[in-house]
Amino acid sequence: MLGSFGSSSHEEEEEPSPPNVHYHHHIQHRSFTPPAIHMRQLLISCAELISRSDLSAAHRLISILSTNSSPYGDSTERLVHQFTKALSLRLNRCAATATAGSFLIPNPTTNLVSAEATSSSNVNTAEFGSDETLVQSSYLLLNQLTPYIRFSQLTANQAILEATEGQQAIHILDFDIMHGVQWPPLMQAMAERFPPPTLRITGTGSDLEVLRRTGDRLAKFAHSLGLRFQFHPLIILNNEDPISVASAVLLLPDETLAVNCVHYLHRLLKDRDRLRLFLHRIKAMNPKIFTMAEREANHNHPIFLQRFVEALDHYAAVFDSLEATLPPTSHERLTVEKIWFGREIADIVAAEGESRKERHERFRSWKIMLRSSDFINVPLSPFALSQAKLLLRIHYPSEGYQLHILNDSFFLGWQNQPLFSVSSWH
Repeated sequence: MLGSFGSSSHEEEEEPSPPNVHYHHHIQHRSFTPPAIHMRQLLISCAELISRSDLSAAHRLISILSTNSSPYGDSTERLVHQFTKALSLRLNRCAATATAGSFLIPNPTTNLVSAEATSSSNVNTAEFGSDETLVQSSYLLLNQLTPYIRFSQLTANQAILEATEGQQAIHILDFDIMHGVQWPPLMQAMAERFPPPTLRITGTGSDLEVLRRTGDRLAKFAHSLGLRFQFHPLIILNNEDPISVASAVLLLPDETLAVNCVHYLHRLLKDRDRLRLFLHRIKAMNPKIFTMAEREANHNHPIFLQRFVEALDHYAAVFDSLEATLPPTSHERLTVEKIWFGREIADIVAAEGESRKERHERFRSWKIMLRSSDFINVPLSPFALSQAKLLLRIHYPSEGYQLHILNDSFFLGWQNQPLFSVSSWH
């Protein structure tokens, strides 16, 4: 079941730079069938028109794409639907900027959920509550329906467990803990140690009430295990510098520190200098282990067209994996594609400057940054590999998912395209 993206005994070769023109002739993703290739070419042509400010032609092409796509069709139709919506958002922003230079366009990613929620053909907000609740619910569904988040969290947990073996007081600093779904399996494993250690988790987030509920759930679970546990919420507002927040973390001399950044660091890439300072600050805290997971994609290219093509290939593989593992009528898959991935696609395609949050980069970029901050790659263990294989075999039994080992790190992908990486550092 588990395949390979190539030899795991060699460094990844540098990819050639994409050509500057005629992107619609460069077909990378082999899962595209001939009709899908045609739709892909139309999407890229539309992006080219917008980048050239040929807005009238782009608008006509968006009308064609909208007619030939649907959130309820096959994976290609659903992918085209999401990218067409994102291109429409970018087109509207460009048109408004052209007609009124002083007119401010709201961040398209913040409007996407509201637009989805108010559409009669989309998810009913009464079911999910507020927009933020809608996003949070889609995250939980993503965690249940796909192996990507669980693979990242399970592998990071195993690295933390191995690094803290024999320690009696453990402190985990988790950036963007959200609902804390990563930690119950680790807590259970720690409770089985003799003697069980004390565990303290500092979880960051932007919503204090969400953090408090997360802490309460984890505390109740720890109590049921007989595990001595403390939870400390730490607020990081959207525009707040995480360096100052990290400096406020309480560190106790008798505790072994683990720092966890699962799908978090890419948000800091809008300012590389601040990101380097953040990594230096984490290194100065002297964690026993630093775990991270990120997308294996370059959605941070400053040139819109290159970023668009990269995102199109990445999400084509993601949508193909959902198509192969969930029934066509799955309401849950529809929610994840519309709300979670649709929100990401809108951010990558339609947002620019400070408002763009989804700035994914490939593992080789992270490796350079971490090594420049004096981190050393810690090899993930054979047992962690066995766990990842077991996760895929039992819960996601599809031939399409592939696990690859490179530079002592794990890569999970679909067919021949790596999509996520997990690594540990010291």
